Amino acid sequence: MQQYLHAYSYIAIFALVGLLYVVVVLTVSRLLAPHRPSKEKSHPYECGLVPVGEPWGQLNIRYYVFALLFVLFDVETVFMYPWAVVFRDMGWPAFLEMFSFIAIIALGLIYAWKKNVLRWV
Repeated sequence: MQQYLHAYSYIAIFALVGLLYVVVVLTVSRLLAPHRPSKEKSHPYECGLVPVGEPWGQLNIRYYVFALLFVLFDVETVFMYPWAVVFRDMGWPAFLEMFSFIAIIALGLIYAWKKNVLRWV
């Protein structure tokens, strides 16, 4: 049990040093940075043009669906790269596992297609 706790003590020390570093850097930055608020600084950034409309706008939900689908397939490719590297060494069981993984993702894509989620207009 003692060795077990000793092994995790390095992780705890590393996390505490990292947290301490972040706190020190943010504190020093807060103390040394000049604080001169002005009307110009409180405006939203629009490339030097006069702001048009409200600075806070709501996006259409369609954009979120496409973003989620992108993340889904991006994560799928991240899982496929290590598998492709060791595929020859692992044999057919690894192939069947990856095939089932891709099949589940493909079923989700087909479901989204059938429900017209991918339709832009």
